Amino acid sequence: MSGVQPGGGDHPVGIDELLERVRTGFERLGPREAKAAAEEGALLVDIRYAELRARDGLIPGALVVERNELEWRLDPQGSHRAAEAVSHGLRVVVICNEGYASSLAVESLHRLGLYRATDLIGGFQAWRAAGLPVEG
Repeated sequence: MSGVQPGGGDHPVGIDELLERVRTGFERLGPREAKAAAEEGALLVDIRYAELRARDGLIPGALVVERNELEWRLDPQGSHRAAEAVSHGLRVVVICNEGYASSLAVESLHRLGLYRATDLIGGFQAWRAAGLPVEG
């Protein structure tokens, strides 16, 4: 394996630097922007693990896909894709608990060609704090 590290360069980077690099590749959305995007047809994708969903609830209409299955479920060419994964042009808003893992997930989706993928700043916690709908 070569010495090239994810995000470019030939030296290891810390997670904070990696997140900063990754996030320069797309425009992130705030909670109200994410809700508006969903109302305009974007797919909200909740990648939180089951314990967090059970504890805090769900965003109505969001597709639940655990992080370890995300690429397989959203690849429009994949044999295990979700019914919602209709094209590489699909607007996807990835939501984790606090907005960190979702940024890394978006980078992976971009590599699959889902060029309109983005994430929610502050994750589910920011959505809930903004008073937006939560069920369960």
